[in-house]
Amino acid sequence: MKIDDIDRRILQLLTENGRASYVDIGKELNLSRVSVRERVNQLIEGGVIERFSVVINSEKVGKGVSAFFEVDCEPAYLVEVAQNLADNPSVASCYQMTGPSTLHMHVLVDDFIALEKFINNELYSLEGITRVESHILLRRFKSRNGLKL
Repeated sequence: MKIDDIDRRILQLLTENGRASYVDIGKELNLSRVSVRERVNQLIEGGVIERFSVVINSEKVGKGVSAFFEVDCEPAYLVEVAQNLADNPSVASCYQMTGPSTLHMHVLVDDFIALEKFINNELYSLEGITRVESHILLRRFKSRNGLKL
């Protein structure tokens, strides 16, 4: 699908405010509501827009500890470990990274006791993990979902 400057501007406006109405976007871009709706539908059908979602402040809902992990696995266990971790409700995201069968993972838990339980009971219990490195988030300077155009 070919994306033009108007599509890019629509995507930018939706990234800034996913609840923006087609009327408001149209006013900003000098387009009709119908034209904006058709373009958004084409972006959805073309797979450019995968979904609309809500960004929740994890601290406000009791998830006071945010940690990032680099998890090295034996190659034969990588997919199994990744699937187990992805199914865990404390895991916010899990990605395969370059390197020796490495997973990058973001975990949100209530407190440090819950983090310790996650590490000992959920992470270290998985077969095939060869190394775990963790980083605790101290302060967030920027957080963004999706691509910034």
